[in-house]
Amino acid sequence: MPDVFDSIDRTVNARLATLTFGMSPVALAMQTFDWMAHLAASPGKQYQLAEKAGRKLARFAEYAVRSAFEPQSPPCIEPLTQDHRFDHPGWRRFPYNLLYQSFLMHQQWWHNATTEVRGVSPRSEAAVSFGARQVLDMMSPSNIPFLNPEIIEATARERGANLLRGLSNFIDDVRRNQIGDKPAGSEAYVVGQNVAVTPGKVIFRNHLMELIQYTPTTRTTQREPVLMQSAWMMKYYIMDLSPQNSLVKYLVERGHTVFMISWRNPGPEDRDLGMEDYRRLGTMAAIDVISDLLPGRKIHAVGYCLGGILLTIAAATMARDGDERLASITLFTTLTDFTEVGEMAVFMDPSQIAFMEDMMWDQGYLDAEQASGSFQMLKSRDLIWSKMVREYFLGEREPIFDLMAWNADGTRMPYRQHSELLRRLYADNELFEGKYRVGGRPIQISDIHVPIFSVAAEADHVAPWRSVFKLHLQSDATQLTFVLTKGGHNVGIVNEPGRPRRNFRLRTVKEGERAPDADTWVAETPVREGSWWPAWHEWLVEHSSGLEPAPMPGDPARGYRTLGDAPGTYVLAG
Repeated sequence: MPDVFDSIDRTVNARLATLTFGMSPVALAMQTFDWMAHLAASPGKQYQLAEKAGRKLARFAEYAVRSAFEPQSPPCIEPLTQDHRFDHPGWRRFPYNLLYQSFLMHQQWWHNATTEVRGVSPRSEAAVSFGARQVLDMMSPSNIPFLNPEIIEATARERGANLLRGLSNFIDDVRRNQIGDKPAGSEAYVVGQNVAVTPGKVIFRNHLMELIQYTPTTRTTQREPVLMQSAWMMKYYIMDLSPQNSLVKYLVERGHTVFMISWRNPGPEDRDLGMEDYRRLGTMAAIDVISDLLPGRKIHAVGYCLGGILLTIAAATMARDGDERLASITLFTTLTDFTEVGEMAVFMDPSQIAFMEDMMWDQGYLDAEQASGSFQMLKSRDLIWSKMVREYFLGEREPIFDLMAWNADGTRMPYRQHSELLRRLYADNELFEGKYRVGGRPIQISDIHVPIFSVAAEADHVAPWRSVFKLHLQSDATQLTFVLTKGGHNVGIVNEPGRPRRNFRLRTVKEGERAPDADTWVAETPVREGSWWPAWHEWLVEHSSGLEPAPMPGDPARGYRTLGDAPGTYVLAG
């Protein structure tokens, strides 16, 4: 009978989640109360906020009078460098200048009000600040057609044609959303035709993944093959996009034997697949196949985001058990310490996790749209509101490029696996603290003694680079090379040579050396212009043991017949 009562509660929460976009109202209420109660008990903070409000009002009044007589007067507050909502020249004219200046001052005041309140937990502070920003971003004058000079000018110039195009765009987006279709323009990128086109063969398949071996383009390749795995919540071809920015193609052309794990898109029947299933049937199964095909050769293993977390778990388990088949590990935007995850902390409250678990329990999985909705909220200013203004009020469709098309091609995550990820890693930080168990025994990252190459991105809002940097605190690798690249979670990795305005920092800490703190590391490590890809290729060569005749995909004599051409079948499944 208790199971019945529990099922009732879970069902109610699951239904409520459909109305709140997966956000727990209980968590938000508790976090808001935490902030309000401590603010109410902080008269000094209240006085400070009142003083700030008075000074801002005085500055604004002075600016309003001055700008009435001197239209070119400098503003009293500037937008953040990444905020482009008020770039249009019309915002410098009366009365629009007063609107956006007033808004920016309100925004700054609310940031002060929701941060640095004594006694508020860091998680509550992050959640309340996040919530305040969501409301402010929604109420920005740039979102209101009759307050936005750019929309007003476009409407007058085009006699309303922009609004008609915007209405058409809106109707098309609603239709696509209802039938589960991809965003407009994504149809220009077809997997296997103009993305994910590096030649190769599927040489192994099980319930969770297909293993692709790419066809060599050189007569010889480095002895140690490269095994790549992406996050299972997105499809693998972020590392094999268009030919000009394919990391896979880049490696193959420079003499590496490359293998790729392509994850299957799970359904409701896979609800009980867990992290151990992904380690055993994914990473370890691929390592076993490669070891059978190329006996005696160690493997350069590469993991991206969640794929890097899984690789770290697998590598630590192998180290614990004396399995020495890895030559090196490369981690792209991978967290190993989850105490500071930036704004992702908003979704890691125990109440929020329970709420999300109930939603997944009802469905059997976390849907790709539900996951992407959470990430969109982290950058709602650009991904929701600015897009709304551009596409619905200005009637301008944003051109879709390959990375955007890939981003819209998400997959589901099984209920059990994602629940374990949230609770054991994000909430309880078991991996960092040495409490994560595989096969009933704990694993330690410090047991990994192969060279590590870790890449973080400056503007990453999913895996903040300072948190990625904390791998230095755990690692006992023979050497740890850390790269900090310009860009975000995806653009920082899809960073092919020749792309303008790209740079990175790189520094290696050898075994026994003491790593500096993150800020000191940045101050002491010089900036290098260009892409980090060539540096990584050189690093792989440095940690390889020479050239061998290039192996072709598969080997029927060893029981691995080719099962079809790359990109395989799993990546095509919706």
